[in-house]
Amino acid sequence: MTSPDPDPRRSAGLEPGGGVPPGETPPAETGISGISHPEPPELRKGWSAMPIVLIMLVVALVAIGLIAMVVELSL
Repeated sequence: MTSPDPDPRRSAGLEPGGGVPPGETPPAETGISGISHPEPPELRKGWSAMPIVLIMLVVALVAIGLIAMVVELSL
């Protein structure tokens, strides 16, 4: 059974001080050379005018309703 932390003096390919000489490790992966199918178009990153107008309209109606309730209760 091997030790989970081997003695670095006996490990193959290590330089004094723990470094690894060039060519001792395998080269990095090259990755994917191409894609298999076209990617979907990027979605727009913003709101159109209609949702903003609708949200502002709902906020205004709620504010008007709350103001009307305060006025009614104060009379």
